Amino acid sequence: MSGRLRKAPTAFRTISEVAEDLQIPQHVLRFWETKFPQLKPLKRGGGRRYYRPEDIALLRRIGDLLYTQGYTIKGVQRLLRDNAAEAAEPVDSAPEPEEPELAPREVGRAALRHALAELEGLAAELRALAGRRGHPKE
Repeated sequence: MSGRLRKAPTAFRTISEVAEDLQIPQHVLRFWETKFPQLKPLKRGGGRRYYRPEDIALLRRIGDLLYTQGYTIKGVQRLLRDNAAEAAEPVDSAPEPEEPELAPREVGRAALRHALAELEGLAAELRALAGRRGHPKE
């Protein structure tokens, strides 16, 4: 964080601080909140978000799964949901088969799907902004 005082590791962070730290645009973080119910930053007056350390750890994991490992949003949703179910299961349960590695072509497709999802999120944000400002329709 350039030019700012360093916060304690347990301190809450704003969306701009998290976006800068993770190098993920703010609109993507807001979009992920709509796709991953496990992600629940605190919201104060005016809708200002405050991320807890566990929220930031989850965002890092989501980013890694999407950007590095090539998962789709649905794949990450399933993985997070399955991991939550595993945590609730007894220890002696049989392990689930691992998800097969993605072929390079599938990684490319996953990246394209992710980019499309980001663009759809941006388009929705722009439509919402245009609606609030009362722009006349052409």
